[in-house]
Amino acid sequence: MNNQQKTLMTQHAGYSRWCYNWGLSLWNAAYIDGYKPNVSFPSECYANGMLRKRKLREVFTNQTKPLYPWMKNLSSKVYQYAFVNLGEAFTHVFQRIRKIPKV
Repeated sequence: MNNQQKTLMTQHAGYSRWCYNWGLSLWNAAYIDGYKPNVSFPSECYANGMLRKRKLREVFTNQTKPLYPWMKNLSSKVYQYAFVNLGEAFTHVFQRIRKIPKV
């Protein structure tokens, strides 16, 4: 692996963490306000959970991402997977498998 590849991988890793923390701060605020940012029973409520994750992605893409021009140089898959991982973390919280994620 050359230095350019290492730099790109480091940038993507940092981008992923930034996106995860951004989403986490919003979901923690919603949780404190009494909302469940994700669902605990994937069977009949899974569509609602996906809508919420999709909404988070939509807000990020349309409102937050334009504020940070450096994000345009990195893959959009990074933030999509960061939000998927965040959704799984909250699913584990509601199933009482794990505690609320921290920054």
